[in-house]
Amino acid sequence: MPRKQNALLGENTCIFVRASLPILLIFCSALNVCASSLPPMPEIPKPLPPGSVVLSDPKNFSETKMDFPIAAGPFAPTWDSINTNYPSSPAWLRDAKFGIWVHFGPQSAGQSGDWYARRLYDAGKPAYTNHLKNYGHPSEVGYKEVLRDWNPKQLDPASLVKTYHDAGARFLIIQGVHHDNFDNWNSRYQPWNSVNLGPHRDLLGEWSVAAKSTGMRFGVSFHHEYTWWWYQTAFGSDQIGPKAGVPYDGNLTKADGKGKWWDGFDPRLLYTINLLEYSNINNGNIGIAAIKGIFTRHLEYANWYATWWALRIMDVIDQYDPDFIYTDGNSTQPFTGDHSGSGFKCDAAPRVVAHFFNHTLAKRGQVDTFSIIKFHPPCNGIVNTQEGTFPATVKTDQPWIGENAVGDWFYGPNFTYDAGAVIRCLLEYVSRDGNYAVCVSLQPDGSLDAGSKKMLREIGDWLRANGEGIYGSKSWVKFGEGDDANGKIKSLPTGMLGRKHAESKFSADDFRFMVGKDGSLFAYCLTVPKPGERLKIISLGRDFGLSARPVKCVSLLGSPEQIEWQQKAKALEIKCPATMPFHYAVGFRIEF
Repeated sequence: MPRKQNALLGENTCIFVRASLPILLIFCSALNVCASSLPPMPEIPKPLPPGSVVLSDPKNFSETKMDFPIAAGPFAPTWDSINTNYPSSPAWLRDAKFGIWVHFGPQSAGQSGDWYARRLYDAGKPAYTNHLKNYGHPSEVGYKEVLRDWNPKQLDPASLVKTYHDAGARFLIIQGVHHDNFDNWNSRYQPWNSVNLGPHRDLLGEWSVAAKSTGMRFGVSFHHEYTWWWYQTAFGSDQIGPKAGVPYDGNLTKADGKGKWWDGFDPRLLYTINLLEYSNINNGNIGIAAIKGIFTRHLEYANWYATWWALRIMDVIDQYDPDFIYTDGNSTQPFTGDHSGSGFKCDAAPRVVAHFFNHTLAKRGQVDTFSIIKFHPPCNGIVNTQEGTFPATVKTDQPWIGENAVGDWFYGPNFTYDAGAVIRCLLEYVSRDGNYAVCVSLQPDGSLDAGSKKMLREIGDWLRANGEGIYGSKSWVKFGEGDDANGKIKSLPTGMLGRKHAESKFSADDFRFMVGKDGSLFAYCLTVPKPGERLKIISLGRDFGLSARPVKCVSLLGSPEQIEWQQKAKALEIKCPATMPFHYAVGFRIEF
């Protein structure tokens, strides 16, 4: 049943069938799945002139202790408690290694890449031009109309999960809510959701069922912490032209919707509120983020907003029981008052994580879940990410996942699809002791285009032959070898995968190393050497002393041929067989 207005009315959202009330109450108590009521939004001060208020320094603002209820259990809402009570990192993440990032939602409808819902209100961006062409002027037809009309009829999570599994992926990151503030599930706290609008489907529920039926681990991502400053473009207007000064639809009120298609929906629950009075946000072009600061004139709203943020994540935890949760941002945790966490300073993040682990323990009898918090310092239970970059060397201080997108995080035209780029990126991350999740953007209708399908098939073919050194592996004493012109190990370019990655050239001197589950060393050459070519792995020369034992056997993954090799003082020399019918990269299994 859609939950259109529960969040607005502050209702208790545990709905019981009368005859089953006693049993359900016991079950609800054990798992703490009864949803908390969200208080009404507090009164919002009348906006002051744009740029007239300076954000206060978060160093002078004490962290607010939140009081929304969480599941009972050993995990208290502090990082110390989480660090102390969390067991060892779940083995399944190391075993899985490769995942697909399903970064999909209504912003794909704009076919303008990432951040469409923000950039359609910025006259200097292509998204604005595309929106004018496809929908209309944002003072009349804004993002809310995109939500109304978006209907990914071709989206078939069961079929897609099979495609991803065939491509070698063993975990999924599913987008729950992006910065656009639209919940892709039957949300208890956000009426702007995929059940009430657009497809009228519980998208996250469908992904959850598909992943679990295939035996794939899945996590849910949440990007709505900094929606309140991200959406400030919606409160602007054109600066020139016939619509100059006409407010965009972010300025509409719930009363303005009376008699219209969005009657009963509060625009403030989509676009948040006008915060342009703060100078760090209103910097001429409404930059990516406030550098740091507290919204001092909106503290009551900030507390409500942080509660709302948390309850929506906990709603997903309680409804769908994911294997991990993911919060976006470039601060050390949500709501730090710094970087993406600007605006408020509170302990909502550890409260949510404690709830998650207590829920998992009650539901599963063990804690085999984790939380991804970007840029968080090492802490048990917390996994970090490397978005579009590679660590300089092996990174073992905390579990982490490398992530990037083919082309962009939302669908757009003229993407370059190259299996070799994804495979080499996988080797770059895994050799440094990481995991890898790649976004292959779905089209607005929820389908993969022809280039994506071909690329995924080719990745799957390669992993079926070479995955022995990938799944369950760990880093070696060094991640690779092969010098570029600057005397450094040559690596794949950083950033989102595109033409420069597809055209990057590697030689037969470029290797990446990892240790397999059985203790064998795997050396992957980042190109396919010529038949009969003699390779030299310098790091395995006897004089280097990187291995305490001599090499006993060398084999070529995916080949039945006997390999000629010799471990010399300066290198392990390997002669390639007379036929090399391989693509992208080749792997050698080295036994000691």
